[in-house]
Order: sequence, then structure tokens, then C-alpha cells
Amino acid sequence: MNGSIQLTIEQRFQIEQFNRTLETTTDPEQLRQLARQLMKAWQTQKAATSWVMKQGIPPINSTDC
Repeated sequence: MNGSIQLTIEQRFQIEQFNRTLETTTDPEQLRQLARQLMKAWQTQKAATSWVMKQGIPPINSTDC
């Protein structure tokens, strides 16, 4: 693994959708809801990453395939 994380096309598309929504939103309550969604997604991802790391599963090496 070269240390960089590659996003899939779907992930890049979702980021772009979220960015466009944020850019066009003028309602403070809607912005708060979006911020809550982002915080929940971020913390869920951190928890999932921590869980995987604790499992002690060795990383996949592309040269082994």
C-alpha cells in the first residue's frame, strides 16, 4: 500500500453532491441537519476503522494476489 487512500467514483460523486447542497443551502436549520449528518458519518467511520485495526487483520498486499 502506498499510503494514499483512493476514493471510488461513487464516493467522489457523493462528495460533489454534498458540496453542491452545502453551497446552495441558505436555511440555517438545513445546514445544522447537514452538519449533524456529517458528524455522525465521520464518527461512525472512525469507529469502524478503529474496530478493523483492533481485529489485527493484516492489510491486503497487491503483490500477493
